[in-house]
Amino acid sequence: MTGAEISLAFAAGLVSFATPCVLPLVPGYLSAVSGTAPGASGRRVVAASVPFIVGFTLVFVALGAAAAAAGDLFDENRRLLLQVAGLVVVVLGFAFMGLLPFPFLERLAAPGLVDGARRSGSSALLGAAFALCAAPCVGPVLAAILALASDSGTVAEGSALLLVYSLGLALPFVLVGVGFARAMRASRWLRDRYGVVRAVSGTLLVGIGLLLFFDRFWWLNVAVNRVLEAVGVGA
Repeated sequence: MTGAEISLAFAAGLVSFATPCVLPLVPGYLSAVSGTAPGASGRRVVAASVPFIVGFTLVFVALGAAAAAAGDLFDENRRLLLQVAGLVVVVLGFAFMGLLPFPFLERLAAPGLVDGARRSGSSALLGAAFALCAAPCVGPVLAAILALASDSGTVAEGSALLLVYSLGLALPFVLVGVGFARAMRASRWLRDRYGVVRAVSGTLLVGIGLLLFFDRFWWLNVAVNRVLEAVGVGA
């Protein structure tokens, strides 16, 4: 994996947290996994969130492995695969900006799955159900990372890419658990400006899709490496 891919995957996880089917439901998820009102005990909420995070991480890593395996299977048609993936990301990017009618992106799918997992009492199952149900809503962002995973070359790299994505998604959950009141104020601030987040994120997705379509993703790798070198991190 390149530095650009790692950075992009982590940022994609952060953006996924701000989607309308995730952000408003964070208090409910934290309450369900901790068995208490969110924020009552930050340490307890964080500890109880670990199985939940593991649950959705396993689902996303499995998706990454499947995408990488598919990419390897169609290696001879890599160019066509990248064009299809790029086109999908471009379309979903426009949908994320609200320029295309994709109403399923605005709601959490299959709530019965989440309810069943919650009744089971397993935080890990709840995390897995969350990943499956949130996938349609975070689809535009997730699709871009899965496209990169399909072009990663190996199943291990594809899985690692989605692991980084999951870490980006998990970080805000942990921060909310540590300081619920402050985190929720920040979440409300973000939610009030969701139109800006949506426009910027959608534009970036369209750009990524075009880079994939024209097989120019290496431009982003070069740009990230130059930034890292400028701050003294790169080789």
